[in-house]
Amino acid sequence: MSRLAEYQDRFETVAFRREDGILEMRLHRDGGEASWSADETGMNGELGRAFAAVADDLENRVVIFTGTGENWLGGLDMNRPFPDIENPAFWARIERETRAMPENLLRIPVPVIGAVNGNAFIHAELIAMSDIVLASHRARFADKGHIVLNGVVAGDGAHAWWPLVLGPSRARYFLLTGEEIDAQEAKQIGFVHEVVPHDKLLDRAWLLARELLTRPDLSLRYMRQLMNRSIKQAMLAEHGYGLALEALSAADLIYNQRKAEGR
Repeated sequence: MSRLAEYQDRFETVAFRREDGILEMRLHRDGGEASWSADETGMNGELGRAFAAVADDLENRVVIFTGTGENWLGGLDMNRPFPDIENPAFWARIERETRAMPENLLRIPVPVIGAVNGNAFIHAELIAMSDIVLASHRARFADKGHIVLNGVVAGDGAHAWWPLVLGPSRARYFLLTGEEIDAQEAKQIGFVHEVVPHDKLLDRAWLLARELLTRPDLSLRYMRQLMNRSIKQAMLAEHGYGLALEALSAADLIYNQRKAEGR
């Protein structure tokens, strides 16, 4: 069991505040808009541990998962050191961290409200996995961090989640092209439940969270446990194979780059 005081200031990229059992979990970079990083102290490593701390805190009754500023996660953090992707130790660490993110997110035993404050272009599957997804009218969803920006397979979770909500055909197009799905279309598809004016998003999330608090606590917990059961199985089954292919695609990039340079 963990307590808020023990993890509130532990993470560089995640901020927390709690009121009446409602925990707001907000991604950021130095207090501003969040960006993704995969170095040893970056968001890739912190998120899984943050989800675990939230899951183990029995005083959390509802979780609001959101971002900072105009984007939820719009791009990569170019100010942090780029990892040595040729080192097998890097992929061993990434395997642990990327497995921990969805597993520990799904282990949170209380309802999670995703409040998508803007573009979700990196690991958008994480916030789309919330029980209830509210989106700013400015929000768009895409997978830019794999084949589009880095040229590697989207094998660390996105490949397992998006076919569940988009269907296998649309998911392939989405992951291969970096297609952007705006908030209104996401609502039509069904993975966003409400589209909210940008400046009203967090107010709506907190109002909805307080409404959920009026339901029986144990029923809310068991409902989340029940509805996440099949999702956990799908994510667990697909993760290892997907990440192995992502690592192989990265090795191919390095090989071809060296070949082109005559090395």
